[in-house]
Amino acid sequence: MDILKTATDWSKAELFSTPFFIFFGVVFLAASLGFWQLGKTDLARAYIIPTLVAGALLLTIGLGLFFTNKSRIKQFEMAYNANASAFVASEIERAESTLKEYKTIVFTAIPLIIIACALVILFVDTPIWRASMITAIAMLVVILLIDGTAHARIDTYHKQLLSVENELKN
Repeated sequence: MDILKTATDWSKAELFSTPFFIFFGVVFLAASLGFWQLGKTDLARAYIIPTLVAGALLLTIGLGLFFTNKSRIKQFEMAYNANASAFVASEIERAESTLKEYKTIVFTAIPLIIIACALVILFVDTPIWRASMITAIAMLVVILLIDGTAHARIDTYHKQLLSVENELKN
């Protein structure tokens, strides 16, 4: 198995998924603009700032991940050519760390935050709080959707790294 090709393919797949953060960020920003221009009710006007913030956060996440993964492709080749077994070991460590972060943040913390936001919607009746909580839930669902597929990709990549590590040891 060519682990350099596998690593590069994984990083390119990440480059494909990160623009979805950017796309949804732009959608949230457009929604904010729409609420600002067309919002007539208190609730509609209350969505202006939360959707603006959510859009900015999603854009920041998307752009940050895009440039990080783009530079990683070049680093993979240099690290692999310098020392293949050290490259595999460092990638295994990075993948395991990332998988733990997904478990803690994406699949535990984010659902708990969504539940907390839903409870606030139930018990607080002011427009700004409702708009903020609904926007937060929408943004977190977007993150769950995108990061759910990213988790599956890095899990597969991690398994491939482990099989290459076993081959290198034998």
